[in-house]
Amino acid sequence: MASFIVILTEVLPAGLLPQIAASLNSSEALMGQLITVYALGSLVSAIPLAAATQGVDRRTLLMIAIAGFGIVNTITAISDNLAVIFVARFLGGVAAGLVWSMIAGYAARMVPESQKGRAIAIAMAGTPLALTVGIPIGAFLGNFVGWRIAFGLISALALLLIFWIMAKLPAFPTNGEEKRQNVAGVFVLPGMRPVMATMLLYVLAHSILYTYISPLLALAELVQRTDFILLVFGGTSLVGLLLVGILVDRWLRQLALTSTALFLFASVLFVLFPASPSVVYVSVGLWGFAFGGVATLFVTAIANAAGPAQDVAQSITTTVWNTAIGAGSLVGGMLLDRFGAHSFSYAATATLLAALLISWLTRNKFYWRGATALA
Repeated sequence: MASFIVILTEVLPAGLLPQIAASLNSSEALMGQLITVYALGSLVSAIPLAAATQGVDRRTLLMIAIAGFGIVNTITAISDNLAVIFVARFLGGVAAGLVWSMIAGYAARMVPESQKGRAIAIAMAGTPLALTVGIPIGAFLGNFVGWRIAFGLISALALLLIFWIMAKLPAFPTNGEEKRQNVAGVFVLPGMRPVMATMLLYVLAHSILYTYISPLLALAELVQRTDFILLVFGGTSLVGLLLVGILVDRWLRQLALTSTALFLFASVLFVLFPASPSVVYVSVGLWGFAFGGVATLFVTAIANAAGPAQDVAQSITTTVWNTAIGAGSLVGGMLLDRFGAHSFSYAATATLLAALLISWLTRNKFYWRGATALA
């Protein structure tokens, strides 16, 4: 539920760009920066907050972060001031940085070592659920009753989640060993940098395409079908996550390579057939299937590399992930203004080629092995 709220808050503007832009008398390219500024909040806060809160009870910290989502989404829903909305989005990103820095380690502590990858997959299930259910419903509501209602509903979900956390979630202090780890030392651990580089490139490509999916779909005259296409993306993402959850503890390396290769193939299809509706549907389905479990794959690989320093490592992961999200939104806006939507798939293809090369060259390293293989 926490990851559902984080992702829904982050990417909902992508499905509502035309409505938000019209309501606030702005351009779609500028409204795409609502995602950039959210990512920037996570980027600048994840590592400092992880370091500052290492001794704080995890359940209390999670409730504080979720309360932040309730506040910032309420502000977004009721404000007519663009500057205020951007500040709220930035603070939402700060709350997201806090959630992402703890959620994987929280889930991993609940299970035996051999089931760590599957536990992380379950905790991350909110991501494809947000893409499958949340974003299409949000896009529908944006068309039917207005985009502000969608953000107000996220605030209501955040309030419900706080009570659920209080009732059901166990309290975990941070591991004493993790407190002695510093960011620089964790970053140079064997395996951290190759995984981070692969993740950065992968998510950058995704962000370029997803943030500006409406202009991309306009090339095939499918912009009126954006909500349904987002549903296709989310549905195949959920299937991808389920498959990864079953196999990640044994086939981590193979899944990572396959995910990158499938996304690359989908991007190439966008390059070759941008105006074909049928090909666009196939491309979006492949892209969603590849993307569904990718957060679990990268987080598991990073947990393997970091060992007892996984909370600190996940704060670095959050920073890198949101650097890619923010950069993708920014680069996509520049590409849209200067070259048009057809340039998105070319940029994504080049980026994914580099990601596939790195993951292929490091395919036999220990951090790409599942928990079962490591055991």
